[in-house]
Amino acid sequence: MFLKVADASDPAMAGYRDVADPAALARKRLFVVEGRLPVGRLIDDRRFEIESIAATPSATHALAPLLARHSDLSVYICEPSILEAVTGFDFHRGCLALARRPAAALPVSTFARASRLIALEAVGNPDNVGGLFRAALALGAAGVLLDRASADPLYRKAIRTSMGASLRVPFTRVEPWPYGLDELKSGGFQVIALTVVGEKALSDTADEGLNAVKASGASLSVVHLTGVELGKVLGDGPKQSGGMIERVNGNVVLGSVLAKIADNLLHQYVLTYNIPDGVKLNERLSLSTSRKGVTLLAPSRLPDK
Repeated sequence: MFLKVADASDPAMAGYRDVADPAALARKRLFVVEGRLPVGRLIDDRRFEIESIAATPSATHALAPLLARHSDLSVYICEPSILEAVTGFDFHRGCLALARRPAAALPVSTFARASRLIALEAVGNPDNVGGLFRAALALGAAGVLLDRASADPLYRKAIRTSMGASLRVPFTRVEPWPYGLDELKSGGFQVIALTVVGEKALSDTADEGLNAVKASGASLSVVHLTGVELGKVLGDGPKQSGGMIERVNGNVVLGSVLAKIADNLLHQYVLTYNIPDGVKLNERLSLSTSRKGVTLLAPSRLPDK
C-alpha cells in the first residue's frame, strides 16, 4: 500500500517521531532501519516483521523492484523536508523503515550445529558492533553472541554501519556471561579469546597460531571472542571469559581477518600523547591521529614519576 504524505502532522508518520528515542522505540518493540541498502535487505529477507516504510520519491523509485514483490507493505511517500520535520534528522538516503523486534531472544542452543561463531564482550560502541557484524557476514559466521554490556545490534547506527548485516546474521544475548557459553563448549566448541599482549601485532602471528591450533587436532567449532573498547580488552582478559587460549610468540590465536579488525578498533581509541604546552589539567584539547581528529579532556592529574 502506497500513501502520499503531504504534512508532517499526518498520523501515519507518528511512529517515526521516536527515531531519536531508542527507549521509546524499545517500549513498542520497534527498531529503525535507515538507508536504501539496509532497508532493501530488510524487505528482501523478511526476517523481521515490517511495520512501515517512509521514503522520499527518489528512494521509493530506487526500491521499486523490491516493493513490487512485497505489495503487502505500507509505504509512506513524502518529501525530504517532511521526513526531516518528523524525525528531526536529515536522512540523505531518504529512506527509513520501522520493524518489530522478536518477542523472545534466540536460545544459545540454536547455534549448537554452527561451525563458527563470533562473541562480543563489552563492545559498547554501536559502530564497532555494526562493523563486526559486517565482518561476521563476510566470514560466513553462523551467528553472533553478545554479553549484556555490548551495544544493541538493532540500534539504528549499528544497522547502518553493518550495511544491514545485523539484519541477516542471527544473534542472541548470552546470560549469564561468560558461563552461558558453557553449553557450546560442552558441545565441542573451542573458545578462542582475543586479547592484546606481546610486542608483535596480532596480524603478524595470527596465521601461524591458527595453523598451530589446527595441527593440534582441536575442534573446528570455534567461537572467536572479541572485545576492544576504550582500551579495555575482555576485562581481565581470557581468564574472565573462560576461553582456552593458545599463545604463539606472546599473541593470542586468531584468524588474520579478525586480527586486523581488532587492530583497527584498538587504534581507533587507544592514544598515547604528551600534554601540549599551555594546556591545563582537565582542559579540553584536540589531537590529530592517523585516522581522524579526536577531542578529549586532559587528565585531571599527572601520573607519578
